[in-house]
Amino acid sequence: MPLPTPLRGVVPPVITPLTPAGEVDTASVRRLTEHLIDAGVHGLFLLGSSGEAAYLTDAQRLTALETAVDTAAGRVPVLAGVIDTTTARVLDRAADAVRAGAQALVATAPFYTRTHPVEIADHFRRVRAAAGLPLFAYDIPAAVHTKLPRAVVLDLAADGTLAGLKDSSGDEGSLRRLLIELRGRAPDFSVLTGSELTVDCALLAGADGVVPGLGNVDAAGYVRLYAAARAGDWAAAKAEQDRLAALFALTEEGDPALMGPSSAALGAFKAAARLLDLIDCAATAAPQVPLDEAAVVRIGDRLAEAGLL
Repeated sequence: MPLPTPLRGVVPPVITPLTPAGEVDTASVRRLTEHLIDAGVHGLFLLGSSGEAAYLTDAQRLTALETAVDTAAGRVPVLAGVIDTTTARVLDRAADAVRAGAQALVATAPFYTRTHPVEIADHFRRVRAAAGLPLFAYDIPAAVHTKLPRAVVLDLAADGTLAGLKDSSGDEGSLRRLLIELRGRAPDFSVLTGSELTVDCALLAGADGVVPGLGNVDAAGYVRLYAAARAGDWAAAKAEQDRLAALFALTEEGDPALMGPSSAALGAFKAAARLLDLIDCAATAAPQVPLDEAAVVRIGDRLAEAGLL
């Protein structure tokens, strides 16, 4: 399907199910994709942070993307993460995404190397020109160590280089200022928040939608939240957001003395998806530390408390 302009709604960053041997579990990719579409999501974002893109080989990325695109079969747009260190490497991943049939691309600023805003803007322009697909910027300074400057985003929105922004900066003040400055300047530009605990606030401020990692676990909850906000029922939106915020505590069940927050969060999403029978195996890619059985039991308790089990 063509990409709506602007793209609105719930676009979960799909986890990448793996086999115990660490290969992409295509059967589970298909089952999870069907579940998300049945829940009413408005798009799928493959190969983002929740998709463990940084841990996968190029071949594994392509397998996961091709499987999801084939399963979606045009029912919702598929956005492909083409996250890599430099422009040349991103262009290789973008070519793969085009061949796989993705409807749009998602890229960060270049990283590892230290870049200037002029270079960041040139990076996005080169990717957009070469790939020929709508391009979303992914603002995630915790991972790439560069906060996308608002001036750069505004310029790239105005000249059509960017179709939208996924904001995972955690800087809600900056996001609010960007939304204000975008009004009237780029009506087709889509702003999607990655801050899944404050979606109601972002939608009230004018964001177009959300990319929630927790959407792998409770996509229907985010769809209800979005629908309530679009209807102007902010009390219902707040109630759904409060329930989801409580459920998000499952990402804290891993032992911080044994693992980092990424292992804990991604492990929790996968453990929850396994308990919900959405995937066959909760394995995460090496060298992430797996959750222990006690943590998995507590995650099951969280799911039960949220009414999901």
